[in-house]
Parts: sequence; structure tokens; C-alpha cells
Amino acid sequence: MRFSRLLVPTSKETPNDATLASHIYLIRGGFIQSVGGSGLYNFLPLGKKILDKVRAVVKDELDKAGCQEVALSFVTPATLWEESGRLEKYGKELLRFKDRKNNDFILGPTHEEMMVNLVRQSVKSYKQLPLNLYQINLKFRDEIRPRFGLMRGREFLMKDGYSFHASVEDMHREFALMEETYKKIFTRLGLEFRVVEADSGAIGGSGSKEFMVLADSGEDTIVVCPDCKYGANIEAAVKKLKIYDDTSIRSTNYVEEEYIFDDSSIENLSNYLGKDKYFFVKKIYKKAIFKDETKIVVFFLRGTDYLEETKATNSIGALELVDPTQQEIEDSGLSSAGPIIGDYNSLPNDAIYRIDNGLKNQHNLIMGANSKNKIFKGMSLIEERHKDSFADISAVQEGDACIHCGGALTYTKGIEAGHIFQLGTQYSEPLGCNLLDENGKSVPMVMGTYGIGVSRLLAGIIEQNHDDKGCIWTKESAPFDLHIIISNIKDKAQVALGEKLYETLKSKGVDVLLDDRKERFGPKIKDFELMGVPHGVLIGKKLADGMVEFMTRDGMLKEEMSSEEILSFLEGKF
Repeated sequence: MRFSRLLVPTSKETPNDATLASHIYLIRGGFIQSVGGSGLYNFLPLGKKILDKVRAVVKDELDKAGCQEVALSFVTPATLWEESGRLEKYGKELLRFKDRKNNDFILGPTHEEMMVNLVRQSVKSYKQLPLNLYQINLKFRDEIRPRFGLMRGREFLMKDGYSFHASVEDMHREFALMEETYKKIFTRLGLEFRVVEADSGAIGGSGSKEFMVLADSGEDTIVVCPDCKYGANIEAAVKKLKIYDDTSIRSTNYVEEEYIFDDSSIENLSNYLGKDKYFFVKKIYKKAIFKDETKIVVFFLRGTDYLEETKATNSIGALELVDPTQQEIEDSGLSSAGPIIGDYNSLPNDAIYRIDNGLKNQHNLIMGANSKNKIFKGMSLIEERHKDSFADISAVQEGDACIHCGGALTYTKGIEAGHIFQLGTQYSEPLGCNLLDENGKSVPMVMGTYGIGVSRLLAGIIEQNHDDKGCIWTKESAPFDLHIIISNIKDKAQVALGEKLYETLKSKGVDVLLDDRKERFGPKIKDFELMGVPHGVLIGKKLADGMVEFMTRDGMLKEEMSSEEILSFLEGKF
């Protein structure tokens, strides 16, 4: 491609709303163009070319794994979402509209319902399974605050795949195959990533894993163990329970103690008693939003732990947790509530509460006595008495022990670029996607689902591969293999060599960009740095001495070589 014919409106100015490197450089480099500042983007020729290259890598590996590509309608009948029960549950990110006949439709943010509808009309017997169908298509989520460019836009290109099976065991096999396939995709794209355990969120299912592109700019906090392969999104991370005993707190019967100050924070009580916060039980109030009601709930954790809200939300089956007002807490009758201890029960019969698993069958605890200025010492929380109320609701902290090897867990940041789920019959059952099994019995198909944010991957690649000058594309994602710069278009010798390299390499299948613009050298080299083609050849003043420069964009390394040898060197490299 000749630069003089290429639509690539590069810019020196940073967009006002851009904070991440990927957002800045994709706009400045002329790859994408914002549409009205509303989380919508046009892909210009270079951006579309890179998007297609990334898409091709995804498709190639999926096809090798036996998946089959389809294309589902972007517009989805709302009736399918009513069948699955997700129409109201999904929330305001679901864009709803009516057609001229007053029929309800949505713009699909994900396509479980549509794919199940396709399969239930086409597959009737276990003999037709397993089946793994995917599409790479547009999605729309009406984000309340779209930001970070392609990282969190409203419209995006996504690969979503769905597998159908006659048994759970076969679904597990396919899930493992997709995990390995995704690893191949991210590796080919030159990404540093981590596979982590995750919360299934609005998609649902019994188990899921995320593929996190490691980047300091990532929105997700990942818990990792440096001593083994364990990794998890903080929303799903678990830790090894810490055992720490203090015989001075022990008592065969609980002891009530009174204090005279008003500040009953764990910090203050710990200092007052001279006991570690580990032995205290703290309570956290939240207002839980359910489908048909809201209710004040209370969560109990160790004094050293913190509530992980996604875990807490899932533990009670709520849609969302928000902070209540003090008046709402008092009106609920839970303002002085504590767990059931011994024969003492301060909780109303209809109260919703959860106790963190870290307190299960633990003794020698200190907790509020459900009365102002009083505490109990030497308490126990026995599983038998609370068997339906224990749950993992605490956040893993740095330094906590790995549940697998005991190593000290650490935090890192990541960009969620892929997510795979074990769905089971969550969608096939309500949508009537059944098959006849070996015994002739009609049973729901077992499903898995597998997604990759294809357009988001462009942002992920740049977040990992950039410097203060611009993009540094990886080999599989680069818009061109080679960028040839003719420094002075008026110099016939420079032009002749540039044209020779361009035509010869192009004829051999090398994807070359020739900067043949009537432009000064400064802007040309700035564009090379900004656009980030992995390699370049600079044909400049040194050609008079028979020399040119071969440039590697990563690190801006330059290597002088003879103008007579440069062609054979490039033919050997590409």
C-alpha cells in the first residue's frame, strides 16, 4: 500500500476523553474514529485491517478445533429472552425497541437464546452431538458510562461460541478443549495472559474461567499465586483459612463484658481489649435488590476480612447490593442483630444473613452482645446451627495463603479478553432445547459457552505493547509487515530504491507500506513511531554513501546496512 493513497488521519493531539494508551494511540494513529463521544467507533482502513487479522487468528484456531461458524441476526426477538427469563434480569444494558408492527426486539449483547433457538429447530437426537457453533459478530451493550475507547464501548465485535452435548462429561471435555484453543489464540497474538477462575455473572452456569490480558491499566483485579498456576478474578478468588489461636480468649461459657465508649469499631475494640482483630466478628449491612423487593441483609466476617460484594450478592441470590441508610437499618429491626450463638437468637425469623466460611466452626470469637456497649467473648459459630447461612463472602487479600500450595497470594491487574462458561441446562431447559437420548427419552441438552472480545483485543495488544511514541503491534496483529520510508521524495535514487524494494517484496507476498508522500522527514518518522508497524526501512541521506537503516519498532533499534544487501536481507526475514 502506498501511504499517499491511504486514509490514515494521524494526529498530534490527545483526545479529551482518552486516558489509556490504547484509546489515545488508536485515535491518534488513525485506526478508529469516535462517533459522537458515545462509546461508538468507526474502524478506519488500518483499524479494520488489524481487526480482520485478529479475527482471522481467532477463526483459524476455532476451525482447527472442530468448531463451525454461523452468523446470527444482530436483532433478537424479545420473546426468546422472555423464555429464558433474562429479559428483565439483564438490566438497562439491554437495548430494547419496537418495530413498526409493535413487536418487541433487542440488540443482542450476547446470543445464548438465539443459538439455542437455532439448535432446537435443527437437532433432535444425541447422535447429532456434540456440536460447537460460533459467530464473530457485532454486539451492543448500553453501558451507563462507556469509556477507555475499545476497552468499554457500547458496540463491539465479539466471538461467541456455544457447544451442545448429550452429557455433562462431554461438555467438560469440550470446555477443556476450548481452554486450550483460547490459549493458542492469545499466544499467537503475542499476548501475555493468565487463565483465572471467575464469577459467571449475568451469563450464569456452574463454572467459568476468564482469560486476562495482563496490564497495569486493566479494570479487573486478579489474585495470583507465584508458586503455582492458581489465578482467579478477585470476585471468585478463594484462600486457605488462616488458623491463629489465643487461649486467653477461651471460655467454656461465653462471657459478657461491658465498655463505656461509643465508638464500637473493630479497631477501637481491638485496642481496648488488646486482642488481634482476627478474633472479632464484624457485621456489614447492605440493602439487597431482588426481582420483586428490596430487603436489608447483614453479613458477618472476621475483623481482619473485607466483604467481596459479588460473592455476597450471589450468596443470597440478589440482583445487586447497595449501601442502606442508617434509618433503613433501624427500621429493619436488624440494627443490633448478631448471629445465633448458643441459645441466644437476636435475628428475626425472616432475616437474611450470611456468615463467611472463615468463621465456620470457629471458637474463641469476640462479637457484639446485641446491646449497646456490650460484647461477648469466647463465642463459637457452629456449622450445624447455621448450615444454610455460611458462604464464601470475604475478599482475598495480598499475603493470604494459596488454597492449593500455601504460597502467598498477590494482586495484579488484567483486561478480560475471553470468558468460557459451563452452562449445563440453564438455557436449554427453559427454552425447550431437548434431544432424544440413547433410551429414547427427551432430555435437555447440556451446554457450554465461550466468548472473546475481538475488538477489545486491539486495545489489549496496545496496552501491553506501546511506548511514549505510539503503538507497537505484534507480528500477527500488525497492519503491515514492513514500513518503507523514502526520506526525500525529490531524491531520485531514494525513490528508485524504495520502489524496487516495494514492488519486489509485494510480489513475494510481503505486506508493505511505502511512505511516498511529499512530506518532510520529521512527520514521516513520527507516523512510523505512532502507527507501530514492527519493522521499517529508512532510505535517507546515507544512501549517498550506499547505506540504509533497518528499524525495529520495539525499542526503536536501528541497524545500518548496505543498500545493495537490504533486499536479500528483507527477503530472508519475511
